[in-house]
Amino acid sequence: MSAIFMDCTDDMIGLWEQIRRSDDPAVPVNMSPGQPQDVPALIAGYSAAIIDHTYFDAGLLERCSALRHLVFLGTGASSFIDVDAAARLGKQVHTIKGYGDTTVAEHTLALALAAAREVARMDREVRAGQWRQIAGLQLLGKTLGIVGVGGIGKELARLGQGIGMNVLAWNRSPGALRTVPVEEVLERSDILCVCLALNEGTRGFLDGEKLRRTKPGVIFVNTSRADIVDNAALVELLRSGHVRHAAMDVFSREPPDPSDPFLTMENVTLTAHAGFMTPEATMTMLRRAMDLVIEHDR
Repeated sequence: MSAIFMDCTDDMIGLWEQIRRSDDPAVPVNMSPGQPQDVPALIAGYSAAIIDHTYFDAGLLERCSALRHLVFLGTGASSFIDVDAAARLGKQVHTIKGYGDTTVAEHTLALALAAAREVARMDREVRAGQWRQIAGLQLLGKTLGIVGVGGIGKELARLGQGIGMNVLAWNRSPGALRTVPVEEVLERSDILCVCLALNEGTRGFLDGEKLRRTKPGVIFVNTSRADIVDNAALVELLRSGHVRHAAMDVFSREPPDPSDPFLTMENVTLTAHAGFMTPEATMTMLRRAMDLVIEHDR
């Protein structure tokens, strides 16, 4: 099977070179910060493509007749690939799970800590010449609620317990970690973290009714996907003060629209969907992508 890396970036190329082994097959690398030009011509003759950010809708998939395997760098392939069309056309979509569980869990905890201690707000004020000491929330003995206990949720539970928090978790299916009903997680959490995968069963899962069940003064953290949450309801609860602070790494549109209300709210801390971005996680992801190419060449 011949393969091409469709859309490597400047940040990724050095790590890609580090994970390559002498006996790996040759994989040409196309450097593309955005959607590559003329994808069918670029991919012509290749049966597999490693994909970071290239969009494949149904029409484009139909035009890439030789393509049989799409190796997506991450778990959220449906955000970039029409997976139903791919299946219909006999093209297999591969995703890479677990490569960044610890990295994303650490970022989630970092956002929770930053929100609890108003780090971003005080940083903005100090830089603007204001000197205001804002009281924070001590996390020792507080309750960390986790909605979704896959690899990231389990790692977050471990980290939370490590700093002395009580952990409550809910998951859609039974797992190794003891879980409680989602209503209990919502009602008892001081810090509520979303770690669910986005699919048709979880889209809009945290609707306004569920969000209003949260404890007054809760801190809300989302490093999963924005569309799991009713964000209009979250904005209302932030404005009323019911939600003390929200910290988010994900948006329904990325980059966010300039009119997005979260951008102007003082009690919101934002990062640019970077929870998974560490050299360690990226190298693990790239190595697994290469291994998938090799596996399906047998």
